[in-house]
Amino acid sequence: MGAGLASFIQLIFHLMTFIVMLRFLLHLSKADYFNPITQGVVSATNPVVRPMQMLLRPVGRIDPASFLLAVVIKALGIFLVLQMHGQIAGLGSILVGGVAGAVKTALDIYFFALIISIILSWVAPQASHPGALLVHQLIEPLLAPVRRFIPSLGGLDLSPIFVFLGLNLVTTVLVGILAQMAGMPVAALIGF
Repeated sequence: MGAGLASFIQLIFHLMTFIVMLRFLLHLSKADYFNPITQGVVSATNPVVRPMQMLLRPVGRIDPASFLLAVVIKALGIFLVLQMHGQIAGLGSILVGGVAGAVKTALDIYFFALIISIILSWVAPQASHPGALLVHQLIEPLLAPVRRFIPSLGGLDLSPIFVFLGLNLVTTVLVGILAQMAGMPVAALIGF
């Protein structure tokens, strides 16, 4: 029962981190604020993010309050799961683990959004569903710079392949380094 409860708590905190990081990434990509999905994410996170934004105002496309909240949520989840397993980690390790977990969540969001975008380009290239539009707005800032350097080959856009490679590299290097800095029990909870 203890392992099941720990997994459930880890899942809940991961979902909360996911929603807050999605808000951060939507702000970063300047996604349509009036999209119903964006409105749902903003409404769900406003009770905590808005008070934090009074101290940490958004700077251009960067919303430090959302990122900090994601780090705190992930760190709290790591702390609770470690406590349930009877393991101890220092505050620094837990905070570094929270940063690594938040960054990994952001990279996972981009990874799955890219997969969804590729599938949509095959089955519904002109989709006007709010979810399809939001996925496009989320990943376009990643794809556009790559498209400048790698032209399409006969209508075949190769930029997603290079973005996948870049995401994998950042996950392996940056999140790997952060996970190692956090220590072994924390790194296992980050999913690395």
